[in-house]
Amino acid sequence: MTKQYDDSFIRELKNAILQSRYQAARLVNKKLIVLYFDIGKKISSNIKKMAWGSKVIDQISFELQKELPGLKGFSSGNIKKMRVFSEFWLNHLSIGSTVSNQLINPDEAINLTLPNLLQKEGQQLISENFANVFFSVSFSNHYLIASKTNSLYEAWFYLCKTASEFWSYRHLEQQLKTGLYSQQGKLPNNFKSALSPTNNEKALKSFKDEYLLDFINIENPDEEDERLIENEIVRNIKKFILTIGNDFAFMGNQYRLIVEEQEYFIDLLFFNRKIQCLVAFELKTGKFKPEYLGKMNFYLSALDDTIRQPHENPSIGIILCKEKNNKIVEYSFRDFSKAMGVATYRTSSEIPEQFKDALPNAESLKNLLK
Repeated sequence: MTKQYDDSFIRELKNAILQSRYQAARLVNKKLIVLYFDIGKKISSNIKKMAWGSKVIDQISFELQKELPGLKGFSSGNIKKMRVFSEFWLNHLSIGSTVSNQLINPDEAINLTLPNLLQKEGQQLISENFANVFFSVSFSNHYLIASKTNSLYEAWFYLCKTASEFWSYRHLEQQLKTGLYSQQGKLPNNFKSALSPTNNEKALKSFKDEYLLDFINIENPDEEDERLIENEIVRNIKKFILTIGNDFAFMGNQYRLIVEEQEYFIDLLFFNRKIQCLVAFELKTGKFKPEYLGKMNFYLSALDDTIRQPHENPSIGIILCKEKNNKIVEYSFRDFSKAMGVATYRTSSEIPEQFKDALPNAESLKNLLK
């Protein structure tokens, strides 16, 4: 049969269907968020007024399951999460209409307002787009943010990131664990003098001052060296990208450069889609030394001349070391033209000081297992 339409018509229909599904999914999520907020609010209010005990939520869940067989999403654990979610936002938000009104008027708009327009450092923190961001985030991610953040500023930061960059639960969990909010903009760097204003801002948001490499488990910290850390990162490359950010694409380790018939090798090379540039990571297991920047500056020059594509921005280098003194780093950056930063890392082999005496050492554990 001869087609009486062109491919653009099919694409138009496809886009209309996908857009409709997306809007339907957003509306369903919006209704669920309001419902869960309302239930959490009611539970919280009654716990305070009636002095309910710890088992009441289990009983409520049981009764709901009995009244509505097959009801999903209302286990005692989920209802407890609704309470945490609502209690976090109760002091900041007014969500309407009520659930009962929605049942009577299902097409009624759901409003979300802030009692006060918050300001931080002279800049508007909460935008007029707040409601769209708030209702586009799934409840599981909402609960994670409400239970792991300490302020409205921090919660808003993670909400925006989750909504705009489509973060999964796992990715959001990782970013909360590594403290992205507190780390952003803290990286010692020379981006301002080496990059354009636009790329400077993007770079500041793309790198952290410290990275938690908790997937690296080294039995004997004394045996830790750069190649061992590198091999562990490559072996767990997906986890490393979750740690540094989902805008990074891995290009290789021990990346080979040839300059005047001599070979040089970059520990880890990535491409950052947001900044549109190559990013070189050099690993150092000790303290930062000023001479590290000279070597990195050389690598970046070689990358820009031999590897970088014409449409890409200048390369960026990150020295990832065990320790650093920010003043020494600051002095070291002077007079370097290539964009560089110095960050630190922690691994799972590092036990917090307060727990060191509470746990047996490796030798004691070996003796216990004999």
